[in-house]
Amino acid sequence: MNEKQRLFWKNAVPALILVIAICLLEFLLSLLAKGSTTFVFWGDSLNQPMADLGNNAIRDTSNFNWTFIALFAIVVYILFSELKNKNYKGVSAALALYGVHWLYEIANAIIQSTTGYALWTVSPESTSFIILVGVSWELSMMFAIAGLAMSKLLPEDPKQKILGINNRILFAIMNAAFFSIFEIFLAGTPAFIWTYSWWGAIPVFVTTYIPFFLAAFLIYDAKTKTKIRFLSIVWGLVLLLLMTLIPLGVI
Repeated sequence: MNEKQRLFWKNAVPALILVIAICLLEFLLSLLAKGSTTFVFWGDSLNQPMADLGNNAIRDTSNFNWTFIALFAIVVYILFSELKNKNYKGVSAALALYGVHWLYEIANAIIQSTTGYALWTVSPESTSFIILVGVSWELSMMFAIAGLAMSKLLPEDPKQKILGINNRILFAIMNAAFFSIFEIFLAGTPAFIWTYSWWGAIPVFVTTYIPFFLAAFLIYDAKTKTKIRFLSIVWGLVLLLLMTLIPLGVI
């Protein structure tokens, strides 16, 4: 093992240990909450009838109301205010997380199209508009500023270590843990539906939210050229997929 590999593992091992510890904690909590209808850690095929309602309401305007416009205006105001204050790093973090979020939502919609059920589904009663099967307008607006909001917590020094972990990595893991734990509550409501027994809090934490926040916090400090390249690729792919798959009826 050369010096570069040794340094990589020296930095990676504490982060891996933390991720495993959080997974174990969530697993233990799932055992304690077994049978709970308030805190749901795993999906259930019994939820399929509720998911069917969501599947049939994608881009249906029956529940449209003016909160749609209000939320959009608030998000635009926040982002433009940050741009005016020259917080380009925060806005780039917002766009990075939001772009990666859209790629995940498109993938989730493709899963629904091919298997009948998505990994996560939103209910029509909980939203003014379902954009794709797993994301309502309200959720989308939240994710539009999540990277910006959480970047406010980052230490000034991108190289500072906490508990032996680079603070950007640590904050990505801890934010992912917070969001996954909050999703345990959401899955216990009629608004958010998991139908697969193998999908739940732990895979959401590891495979979804960690990448979201890693994208936000690593792009936050990236060089301008890297920011532009990353955001151009991610958002170019998002737009290409949406413009192709929606007209084809895939998503």
